[in-house]
Amino acid sequence: MRSNEEMNEVEKPEDITGITCIYVPVHDVFESVKWYRKNLGYQPANEDSIGPGMKSAILNVPDRNGNLPSPGLRQVVPALFLQQSDEEGGRLRFTSSLDDGQPHAMACFITPRIGELLERFRNNGVNILGERMTSGPNVTFADPDGNVWEVWQP
Repeated sequence: MRSNEEMNEVEKPEDITGITCIYVPVHDVFESVKWYRKNLGYQPANEDSIGPGMKSAILNVPDRNGNLPSPGLRQVVPALFLQQSDEEGGRLRFTSSLDDGQPHAMACFITPRIGELLERFRNNGVNILGERMTSGPNVTFADPDGNVWEVWQP
């Protein structure tokens, strides 16, 4: 194995080229599919039937033409793999002393239209946990299972 110094002398290969998916624990996969479609624009990624009692679902964000992305080496927006969890549902969050003990997001989405997204959230009754400015507007929110997310407009 070569040392770090030896690796710096030559061009290093890419080890990581993106994030393909985030596994999301939820109580009711069918209801969560509807929530993520309505609020974030995610769509089912495969031909599986979508309905009550399902145990998992893969969701992707379609492009401007409504096409779902093909899995590849560079995934710009990660898929969400909704997985039925125990009776408590989701828990993608943690608390941080930087946030005065408030729930902190596990991932942050990017949007060019945060105002429109925030209005959609408000109209749909999304649990908005906070708004702030950090090199652009940020909104922290939770899904019905308590999974905490953030969205940011650069």
